[in-house]
Amino acid sequence: MEYAIRATGLVHRYGKQVALHGVDLACAPGKLVALLGPNGAGKTTLVKLLLGVFAPQQGSVQVAGGDPRQRATRQAIGTMLQISGVPENLTVTELADLFASLYPEPLSRMSTLGLAQVDDLARRRFGQLSGGQRQRVLLALALIGQPKLLILDEPGSGLDPASRRALGELIRAQRERGTTVLLCTHDLEEAARLADEVVIVDRGHIIAQGTPRELTRSLPERRVYCRTGLSNADLERLPGFCRVSFTDGSAEILVRDTNAFIQALLTADPALEDLSVAGASLEDAFLTLTGTVNKEPA
Repeated sequence: MEYAIRATGLVHRYGKQVALHGVDLACAPGKLVALLGPNGAGKTTLVKLLLGVFAPQQGSVQVAGGDPRQRATRQAIGTMLQISGVPENLTVTELADLFASLYPEPLSRMSTLGLAQVDDLARRRFGQLSGGQRQRVLLALALIGQPKLLILDEPGSGLDPASRRALGELIRAQRERGTTVLLCTHDLEEAARLADEVVIVDRGHIIAQGTPRELTRSLPERRVYCRTGLSNADLERLPGFCRVSFTDGSAEILVRDTNAFIQALLTADPALEDLSVAGASLEDAFLTLTGTVNKEPA
């Protein structure tokens, strides 16, 4: 089988600091894979190895069937990074023509702009575009070489919910056309919504890999929603309690033993209202697996 991404035994060090500890990763063609991990987990180092920016210090890496340090392989990769470096004084048309010149068989300019739904912006200068428009143009530039692998770094960063969802649908459409997509994101909701598979990196190791449902079903936790007069301290004393957050008087409680917790909750607060129970989320899986409860994911 030819993998879209195949990494074996990757080790990378910065001096005495080990960023990757023997990472093995295999991604099948045509999948949308979300890469998650806390700050300093090794995600950026892994992406740089996949892009051929770094040579493996130990182990091997293949992308789209080749060595990412070779030009022919790099031409099979489309990249949309947080820091674009795109000249802001060029028009969208000029940027498309510039990027097309880098590939042996690029899509036509109008085909590319149409795929990303930015053909109406063709004459606008990049520096004049809104955040959502810029992200869609950058996606168009990443697609112009007809990549087998599309690497996206925080594509929804800074966008309003509507723009982020629209961009997500454009990304999903590329997966449906057969392009493999590696999505690096802080947005766990976005990852759960878009990804076929999730890879979680922590301290230089891949600690979990599977579909969003597989990762969340592996957790014993459930979410309990209610309106209660109990305090945080009161809830902490109930059996099975993990953590709680309050929003406008409503509690969202993560628990391990749902039955025991709810029985104790109803006894402690007979005036309880709006009780409901839901399964754990991808965010819960991320926080549990990485041990970053109450810390900012990255």
